[in-house]
Amino acid sequence: MEYLGLGYIGVGIGIGLTLLGAGLGIGKLASAALEGTARQPEASSTLRTTMIITAALIEGLSFFALVMLFLIILTLNKGSAAIMDAGSKPTATTAH
Repeated sequence: MEYLGLGYIGVGIGIGLTLLGAGLGIGKLASAALEGTARQPEASSTLRTTMIITAALIEGLSFFALVMLFLIILTLNKGSAAIMDAGSKPTATTAH
């Protein structure tokens, strides 16, 4: 018996954790950059540049994780379609 439902639950949890981690990472990054700008206003352009580069890296990593999770969903769907096709094949009958 196939447990495809558990695969979908795992993908849902993975997507949630990916987005939660990316959101928390970018929030902490922006908070630290704002605090650094408040302490040293003359370094705001350097902090802003560093913050944008780091935020892009975080978003790129989260986007990669989401693409991988969607590929897993497609693989699960392909597997469930193959199972459905295998179950609906006609069997050989004998003529009486």
